[in-house]
Amino acid sequence: MNIGLKFRVFLVLVFFAAVLFIFFLTPLRSDNKTARIKKVAFSNKNLSIQVELADTPQKHALGLMFRKELLGNSGMLFLFKEEGKYSFWMKNMNFPLDIIWIDKDKKIVDIRKNVPVCRDSCESLIPLVKARYVLEVNAGFVDKYQIKLGDEVNF
Repeated sequence: MNIGLKFRVFLVLVFFAAVLFIFFLTPLRSDNKTARIKKVAFSNKNLSIQVELADTPQKHALGLMFRKELLGNSGMLFLFKEEGKYSFWMKNMNFPLDIIWIDKDKKIVDIRKNVPVCRDSCESLIPLVKARYVLEVNAGFVDKYQIKLGDEVNF
């Protein structure tokens, strides 16, 4: 291979590496301008929060991993196409969470409070019943706002 061809191959590899880097790391930024944002309202609580939507398999897998914080009354809402027992874990998290499973009728069907971060061997958190949506919020949110099983949400 001549030097010119090697250089062009090198440039192509650098380009693809940069594209992959941007594709996989852009969602990690807390100020991500491309993130889809929606409000989740808790019925009978006079409470609503802004959530980032996790609506693709890539966003489901990444979730809030590697983030430094989750600001105030905000969260991440995982949207699934059908109900199931979707498990979650806290691998590579930097702060504890409350995790809320919500069924197709938008009723809360399971809650795990103050789930700690995990670095090595991480427990999978599996809901007791099927859910279509999962909401992750800062630890303490559920107790602070007295969120309980059967509560309804709107979004």
